[in-house]
Amino acid sequence: MKIISMDVMSTGVIAYYVLVASRDGLSTPILSKVKNAAYADPVPQAVILTAIVIGFSIQALMLVGVMKLARDNPTLETNEIEKNNTP
Repeated sequence: MKIISMDVMSTGVIAYYVLVASRDGLSTPILSKVKNAAYADPVPQAVILTAIVIGFSIQALMLVGVMKLARDNPTLETNEIEKNNTP
């Protein structure tokens, strides 16, 4: 549940940035035939794309960790798992 909640939070933050950055009247710099138009800035788009990729890789890494914990401790109680894995 913690992994899913972190993924939902990450998706919400990305959706918020997309909502804030979306504006009408902007054109794509590569495909626009208009000479003096207002262009969309590609840097925030690249940052959001990078955030999506990093979020996906972190989620995959956490799921691998959960799979290893589930193999070593066949229980759903987080308190028992933490008690077994503390030094």
